[in-house]
Amino acid sequence: MESTTPPSSAWHQAPFGWLKKMYRWVLHWADTPYGVPALFLLAFAESSFFPIPPDVLLIALALSKPRKSLWFATVCSIGSVLGGMAGYGIGYFFWETVGQPIINFYQAQAVFAKVQGYYQQNAFLYVFTAAFTPIPYKVFTIAGGICQIQFWQDMVLGSLIGRSLRFFLVAGLFYFFGPPIKQFIDRYFEMLTILFSVLLVGGFIAIKYLH
Repeated sequence: MESTTPPSSAWHQAPFGWLKKMYRWVLHWADTPYGVPALFLLAFAESSFFPIPPDVLLIALALSKPRKSLWFATVCSIGSVLGGMAGYGIGYFFWETVGQPIINFYQAQAVFAKVQGYYQQNAFLYVFTAAFTPIPYKVFTIAGGICQIQFWQDMVLGSLIGRSLRFFLVAGLFYFFGPPIKQFIDRYFEMLTILFSVLLVGGFIAIKYLH
């Protein structure tokens, strides 16, 4: 497939320093035979600690093989939900040793406290919302363990529905409208990667406006 990595000059102009290298590292897996296993591991890791969402690699793989897009979405969804379960376990069993350092790394202490309040209102709704949107899902999975929300009914079901809808929506666009979308991404790739970075950072800010 054609390389999906943008020119280095474009990345030097992006304002999100450390995200640049991680995006490039994630994207390079689409050009290797290990793209699908890497997608599973990325989806799993992002649900509990890794900063780059799996959509990046999912899009790159779907771009190269549109007819396999739905399979990629399946792998991505399973990995992400299992990762969400692991995030719940981190909050439930390993908060002080693992969970708290992760939250501190993202400087999300205030956000984390707010999520705990959301879970007292409607845990399923907020797990689903975090799973489907750019809001940082990992904060919600770890908080789910701390708050001991219902594991199967709220954490697993909310994650399964939200993550599947999100990833299959992305994959479906490539499956049904592959060539036009490929042309659009090829033309505006640099702008789209910067926009994706903005969404990633903005996800933390968005939590402030949830009620």
